[in-house]
Amino acid sequence: MNKKQKRQLKRIILSLVLLVVMVIIHKLVIDKLTLGTVLFRIILTAMYLVPYLIIGGKVLAKAGRNILNGQVFDENFLMTLATIGAFILGEYTEAAAVMLFYQVGELFENIAVNKSRTAVTALIGLRPDYANIEQDGELVKVDPYDVVVGSEIVVLPGEKVPVDGVVVEGESFVNTAALTGESIPRGVKVGDTVLSGCINEGGKLTLKTTKNFDDSTVAKILDMVENASSRKSKSESFITRFAKYYTPLVVIAALIVAFVPPIILGGGFATWISRALIFLVISCPCALVISVPMGFFGGIGAASKLGILVKGSNYLEAMAEVDTVVFDKTGTLTEGVFRVNDIVCKGSCNQDELLKLAAYAECYSNHPIAKSIEGAYLEKGETINKESIEDVKEISGKGVSVSLDGVTIYAGNKKLMVDVGVSFEENNETSGTVVYVARDNEYLGYIVISDVIKQVAKSAISKMHKLGIKNTVMLTGDRAKTANYVAGELGIKTVYSELLPGDKMSELEDIITSKCEGKKSGKVAFVGDGINDAPALTRADIGIAMGALGQDAAIEAADIVLMDDNPEKICTVHDIGRKTLTIVRQNIVFALSVKFLVMILGVFGIANMWLAVFADVGVAVIAILNSMRMLKFKE
Repeated sequence: MNKKQKRQLKRIILSLVLLVVMVIIHKLVIDKLTLGTVLFRIILTAMYLVPYLIIGGKVLAKAGRNILNGQVFDENFLMTLATIGAFILGEYTEAAAVMLFYQVGELFENIAVNKSRTAVTALIGLRPDYANIEQDGELVKVDPYDVVVGSEIVVLPGEKVPVDGVVVEGESFVNTAALTGESIPRGVKVGDTVLSGCINEGGKLTLKTTKNFDDSTVAKILDMVENASSRKSKSESFITRFAKYYTPLVVIAALIVAFVPPIILGGGFATWISRALIFLVISCPCALVISVPMGFFGGIGAASKLGILVKGSNYLEAMAEVDTVVFDKTGTLTEGVFRVNDIVCKGSCNQDELLKLAAYAECYSNHPIAKSIEGAYLEKGETINKESIEDVKEISGKGVSVSLDGVTIYAGNKKLMVDVGVSFEENNETSGTVVYVARDNEYLGYIVISDVIKQVAKSAISKMHKLGIKNTVMLTGDRAKTANYVAGELGIKTVYSELLPGDKMSELEDIITSKCEGKKSGKVAFVGDGINDAPALTRADIGIAMGALGQDAAIEAADIVLMDDNPEKICTVHDIGRKTLTIVRQNIVFALSVKFLVMILGVFGIANMWLAVFADVGVAVIAILNSMRMLKFKE
């Protein structure tokens, strides 16, 4: 417990002890004295006001401030009105006890909320306090915000990496658990990228920073986490609206209970006012107002511990309703690590020449396939003289063309060959990606590039189907043969291949539109690598960034960010969403059912103040305990 909670606990204990003492004095001393009615009530009121004010003083003060600010109808007002009314009716013990148990519930609620926040706010511990910069042979601690791109910083063993950077000196292991949920440290050496928020567990590292602190991985994650609670789910929004109208309505209902029956039936005002006060205590909406958002926060916390960052409870709720998952292929279902598997010559050049021309054509492109061709050429010990390359053109979704020593080199898919009018022999045999190469109007041959399917992708798709996700769809720019092979291996039901970037959005729109026209209630999730797929991540009901560690586009565009590239985490967050929604619905039904039942009993004089306390504090505690179950979620 924090200091505030400890002070609250001390007040509760002190008030409880004083209340017990007052009850003993009341029963054993005051009741045996011969006192007038007025004096008797004055003495008892003064006695019970001591524990009442100790435990309820802040509630009274808050109710008063809210009334002055025009915010009349809340739980503080209800508790104040009910307990003061109980004092007026001579129910001194009940008045003090109601406020005491209300504060016990508040304390329990605060502890539970803080515990549920711990899993998420633990990420705030990622925030680095300083960065080490070497000046005149000594390490000087500076604010991470003051470190500019290109600076060299030193990370000593046990320290957090303050800013994203590349290792320029040293070798170590870094703990990425807070970012990815993965407990096994990752080895890093010269040339490797290290992300802010990681902890250096080995030797001294010198990093050359690649981003400012505001743009670094840890800053973006912290901003996302700190703003997660601002995006409310439909259930939370419903409860907020419900409480806004519910509280004034129950106050009006209590006034009706207090005055209408005795006016119509005649006399008995004290009895009906007592029932109205009981009605007010029962009606306090604490159980709903607290347990529902806490249930979602518990779900977000459970996800964050597993390396899944959910940007708001609305996305967690929507994830529970997903029945269609649309995947990008490269980097999502496959490793995204391409290798040159075959070089087939069909023109007037050999394999080495064909690879060289393709490498020169692709050297300005950042596409993984282009990088694999360039890498294969460089692995042979060759170099690329970029000064000899002119007029570089990247044709979206088709390939590239460059001018090399006066001739035009084309490298791309069959659509590019058709567009430039090159007669070529199409390869439909291999399951890999085929890059056709031409020089001016001469077809030279093709290079086969293969990507590796992720080991866990097949089990992930299988688990999705078992969880009730009916439709799995893959969108890719690859050839039909390659796409169908991957889909067949993984068990994906629907495949759209040979798509241009714009075509992916069109297909996704068609999937979403067809669900709307068919009046299907399920949501559509799109899973991509967060770079080329940002529009689709934004358009889908739920955008999930796969393998998004350190990728700005993913963190910005996605609604849910998986901090490693394990597709099985999609099943995990879907399961968390469903269980969270189940718990929230249980809390709503349980709280409303008990409250309305006890309200009816109170109106007919069957429920007393003690049962009213259970309907308020007891129900709130049970609902909070139910919400806390999400904190113990395991994959």
